[in-house]
Amino acid sequence: MADKLRVTLDKSIVSTTQEARGTVRALGLHRIRETVEVPDNPATRGMVRAVRYLVSFEVIHEADAPKRAARHKAAPEETQP
Repeated sequence: MADKLRVTLDKSIVSTTQEARGTVRALGLHRIRETVEVPDNPATRGMVRAVRYLVSFEVIHEADAPKRAARHKAAPEETQP
């Protein structure tokens, strides 16, 4: 499973249980509308499921993700006259 989950905090954690607040923090979320990418494994799926009323998520497939090498192209070399 090389896929990732993109998790976004949609609602405030105020007036939620201590367990829910801890789960949101363990996912790496701190502010509303903050987005993090976490590995797609059973542990993180369970964490997202536990706080599904606070977050939204989408699956990111490695084949769909742009390659970093393609984004950082080298500058064209200058030719001497």
